[in-house]
Amino acid sequence: MLPRPRSELTLAEWLVLCLVSERPRHSFAIARLLAQDGSLGQVWYVPKAMVYRSAQRLEQLGLITSGERQPSTLGPARSELQATAEGQQAAQDWMRQPATHARDIRSELLIKLALLDRAGADPRELLRAQRGQLTPIARTLASQAYETAGFEHTLALWRHESISATLRFLDALLVTVPPEHPKMPAQQTRMRHTLKRKAGLNH
Repeated sequence: MLPRPRSELTLAEWLVLCLVSERPRHSFAIARLLAQDGSLGQVWYVPKAMVYRSAQRLEQLGLITSGERQPSTLGPARSELQATAEGQQAAQDWMRQPATHARDIRSELLIKLALLDRAGADPRELLRAQRGQLTPIARTLASQAYETAGFEHTLALWRHESISATLRFLDALLVTVPPEHPKMPAQQTRMRHTLKRKAGLNH
């Protein structure tokens, strides 16, 4: 069976790709992050077996590579996963794309916000794009709720109120995000410390 194209990756596969894009990792370490008590698993839980299957699929697609298997004192030999240039770009693009369907807001949008926060990246572009994606849908549903009756009215009203609540969440978050995200990637932090040391030596 041929691997699915990149546009059809599952949320679990995108998560694995994004985590490997942060830095080279073993599948075991990724599984811990995505466990039910993991920092990202609390947002979207991915079983360990699915993490390993996702890594295999991503390797078939040429988005990640695996190194030589190294012995481990904690279990079977492990291979370190590393994102290819194509995989890096795909992860960066995906994290900034809004969720296409309203039903995916709870999972996809929140996990993207969590990943951007880990990277110290500004989430406002994503928040605005997501708002732009949902606003016309909310207008259409408001019209449907007004024009229909019975259960069709109930369903349209329910969907409209759900999307309206998401829009309020996006607006509230946009207000609270500072002009520059307070966190910086580790590389930028190290560079700033280096510059400070050099400046001190010049005095």
